[in-house]
This record gives sequence, structure tokens and C-alpha cells, in this order.
Amino acid sequence: MTSSIKSVHIVGGGLAGSEAAWQLAEAGVPVVLHEMRPARGTEAHLTENLAELVCSNSFRSDDAQNNAVGLLHEEMRRAGSLIMRCADAHKLPAGGALAVDRHGFSAAVQETLLAHPLVTLERAEVAGLPPEDWDSVIVATGPLTSPALAEALANLTGEESLAFFDAIAPIVHHESIDLSVAWKQSRYDKGGPGGDGADYLNCPMEKPQYEAFVAALLAGDKTEFKEWEANTPYFNGCQPIEVIAATGPQTLRFGPMKPVGLRDPRTDRRPWAVVQLRQDNALGTLWNIVGFQTKLKHGEQTRIFRTIPGLEKAEFARLGGLHRNTFLNSPRLLDATLRLKAMPRLRFAGQITGCEGYVESAAVGLMTGRFAAAERLDTTQAPPPATTAMGALLGHITGGADAATFQPMNVNFGLFPPIDGTFKGKERKQAMSARALRDFDRWLAPAPLAAE
Repeated sequence: MTSSIKSVHIVGGGLAGSEAAWQLAEAGVPVVLHEMRPARGTEAHLTENLAELVCSNSFRSDDAQNNAVGLLHEEMRRAGSLIMRCADAHKLPAGGALAVDRHGFSAAVQETLLAHPLVTLERAEVAGLPPEDWDSVIVATGPLTSPALAEALANLTGEESLAFFDAIAPIVHHESIDLSVAWKQSRYDKGGPGGDGADYLNCPMEKPQYEAFVAALLAGDKTEFKEWEANTPYFNGCQPIEVIAATGPQTLRFGPMKPVGLRDPRTDRRPWAVVQLRQDNALGTLWNIVGFQTKLKHGEQTRIFRTIPGLEKAEFARLGGLHRNTFLNSPRLLDATLRLKAMPRLRFAGQITGCEGYVESAAVGLMTGRFAAAERLDTTQAPPPATTAMGALLGHITGGADAATFQPMNVNFGLFPPIDGTFKGKERKQAMSARALRDFDRWLAPAPLAAE
């Protein structure tokens, strides 16, 4: 009987919180969903609706065979996602993408949740840490977490483990880097923890290439801060690369592009400047461009960064950015079921965990809802296999990423374990997608959330 099951509390009624609430309620677990709007607004939201889309109305590609986010769509549909159900019901023409009528979508999510007998909505801010008698809580407060809760989390986890400013460097798929140009070496061949003295990929530039690159950075089209971000200053450690370049033509050569301690094996001499890439995940499939956080528009980033020797054919898993955000250093703080190690009664979902994007946020909400439901029902819910889109995303944010360089990321095939076999072109993605759906169906098959 559900009447004897204690409620799970969810803080935040965005996509992640709404999806978590649905998964819990469908499993037979009562939910109290806390949403502070309209009692307290945010700088970005316009309505009081649950699951409001504050930016784009696109859920991106819906191609489950060739695109990782499309694959994530399909996995969520198979897991009974409310977010995907409402998105499908309110889709708009958008080619191969899934775009939605934002108002119809949000209204449908809210109406469906409020009609569920096990969901209670409370519109009030949870100021600070949730009360101690809430023994199972999902925090899904998104990138605009209220100041009181953010301060409490910072005090609990340590200031250095909670970011309020997102300085994102681009990330490149390793297989797209020209290794006949780029070479592996650390400065002065120095090995650090877990390193062997050849921990970076180095892309060399001669003087004319460097000068052309700096000129392109300065001339490139940049994005502006949103109004609600404009009063957030740059931190010294995360200035955009084009802002550094604007302080003087040689500044980058004495900053993120300094060539000291490095020698190009093709010429046996030190280059004029060097762009370094550092391994970004345990699999070694993703490498971030060190120090290259930027406000350049995405098209400009692709164009300019492909002028770097060795990156002419670079495929980007994530492009750079710089904006206001709140997210945990999840690889350091969360366990495999998204519980806070320092306070296991708290789980986290959505963008605050360091995932990026509507669908990714909802998918993490879906997983936390299932984990919390299994806990309440005294059953077990293993994490989805790493070969699935959900499992790859979960693995990345709970340990696969490097905690020292962790930044929010969209789901992409670079997060998946490699697949055996020789594949051409799109065949590799299609094989990985087919493997993911087979493994995901097996994960769903035992129906571990069914109440006895």
C-alpha cells in the first residue's frame, strides 16, 4: 500500500525535477515537489509553470541511430519519460530535430503531474539545506539555484566544489586530432599524479600562424552576456581567451599558449607557440583545449580553432562558453546513484550535476527518480550500463570525468566505451546506438521498481 510509504521530496520543478517526480509517482512512491516560483522568481524564468523552457525550444536531434542525444530521447521514451511524452505531443516542424511548443509542453507536464494522486506541489522556497526529517531528497534546482540553498551547499561541500561561473573550454574527439602533427609531451617531461611525463597533446604554431590566430580571435564574432549574467565579473582564472589576447599580441604566448619546456619532434626545436590538449575522460576519447574558454560564437569557434595545426579536421564534443551557472563538482561529490557522499539523504539531478541541455537534465532526473524509488521500495536499481546513453552520461558526471577540470557537457558518443569492430563513417555510431538500445532494454526488463 502506498499510504505506508514515506514521501520523497524534490526541490525544483524544472525538467529534471518534474521527470524525477513522475518516475517516483509511477513507481508508487508519494512525492512532494517544491517549486519556489512564483513566491520567488529567477532572472531567467518568465512563468510559474513547471518544466518551463527558458532558452531554446529545441530538444536537438531526434535521430536515435546516428546522434547521441537522439539515442537518449529513445532510451527515455522506453523508460516511460513524462518529458519525452509531452515533447512528442507538442512537437513542431524542425527537420530532424525535436522542437516543441514551449507553452503547450510546459502546461502538459504540469497538468499531468498535478493530476497524479501521488504528487503534491508546494510553491515555496526551500531556503538552505532541506529539513533533517526529509530523509530522501532530490535537489533539482538547475543553473539558477537560489542563493540560500547554494550557500548551504557550498558550506557543506566546500567552496571549491560548487561553481557559480561556467568557464567552458572546447572538447575535441581524440580520433579527429592529426597525430602526425600533434605530439604527446608534458612541459619539461614532468609527470604529475597519474601521469607519465607525456600527458598533453601539443599543437605547434610558428610566428605567422600565431599572429594570424590572434588576429582571428580578436576579430571573431562574440556572444554577449544575457541581461541576468551581465553583472557577473570574469574571474582571473577563467578569462575568455580573446580577452587575454586583447591585452597584448604576445600575451597568449606567456599564458595558455606558452611553448616553454616543449620540443616539436618534427623539427627538434621549440615552437613559437603551442596549443595544449589535456585528456578529459577516463576512456581517453575526449581532450579539452587547455585555457580556451571563450565567448566566441560557435560557428566562429569551429572556424578559428580548425586553423590550429593538428586540429584542421577537429570534431568537437563541446564548444567553449562562459556564462553564469551553478553546478557541483559531481565526480568528486556524488556516488554512482547521484547521492551526495557527505549527506546521502540528498540526491542531485539536472544541470546542477554538471550535465548540459534539456534532455540530459531530464534524463538525470529520470535516473534519480528511479534510484530514489528503489530505495523507498526496498528494492535495488543498478545504474544503467555504461554502453547506454544514460549510463554514459551518468558515468561521466559521477567519476568518468576529471574532477580537476570538470565542466558541464552534453551527451555525446565520446562518453561511450569503444565498440569492437571496424566501422566506416556513420557505421560506428549506428553500431554503438544498436548496442545501447539492446543493453538498455535488458536494464529495463527486470522491472525493478514494481511494488509487491
